[in-house]
Amino acid sequence: MTALGRTAQGLRTFASDIAQGFFEITHNGFALVGLAVVFSVIALTARPDLRQTGESKLMSWLQARQAETLGMEPELDAIDRATATNPKDLPKQQAAVAYWLSKKYRVAPEPVSALVAEAYEIGEKTKLDPTLILAVMAVESGFNPFAQSPVGAQGLMQVMTGIHSDKYESFGGKLAAFDPVTNLRVGVKVLQECIQRAGSLNAGLKFYVGAANLGDDGGYADKVMAEHGRLRLVATGRAVPLAIPPSIRILAPAEPKVVDDKVAALSLS
Repeated sequence: MTALGRTAQGLRTFASDIAQGFFEITHNGFALVGLAVVFSVIALTARPDLRQTGESKLMSWLQARQAETLGMEPELDAIDRATATNPKDLPKQQAAVAYWLSKKYRVAPEPVSALVAEAYEIGEKTKLDPTLILAVMAVESGFNPFAQSPVGAQGLMQVMTGIHSDKYESFGGKLAAFDPVTNLRVGVKVLQECIQRAGSLNAGLKFYVGAANLGDDGGYADKVMAEHGRLRLVATGRAVPLAIPPSIRILAPAEPKVVDDKVAALSLS
């Protein structure tokens, strides 16, 4: 064999040895990785505390990466603070009311849907027509949860927070007046008391708006009842044209001098 042939043979042998060694190292390496994974799984299964620690660190790392990308801290539970419901998840009757109110008062259907659902639920408990509750809400605030009148009525149902502060105690205090659902619940409670003490729906609405001791409620009761009637038709599937949201005259609190003790007690309750 010539010198050139012996050199070529040596190179081939050298290359073959390198390839064989690389294969063995790679094979053994994959085997080691596999064993490491198996042992890791066994360890994590046997030690839940290690798994929880690992998951926590991984979540923290992912959130840090997301915060770096977005330029803000992520809050995955922020949705829990939102007063919103998909109107498609509501019963047909409630969905129709929600969509109609959304269009008329130019507010998003999702928060209105949550309020409609709450009105139907609390209406069933209090024996008040939910469309009446929604009508009061519509006339009082136009579905603005942050509305405030010059005389201190606040929120969706325009409850006099200062007078009815005791009703907010079980909800954490007076600031709960700006939580839509809480304001709705307190407002319904006040409305229910007004109707019971006044003896009729129309008289109760007059008490609710603070006109118990006045001869005129500024057309408030008529506006509420008209909207109530429209909402009842919408709930039955009737096509009701949209009208301009009614504006009502803000009434000052009743004068302290009253003749009827029953009226006086209601005005101050």
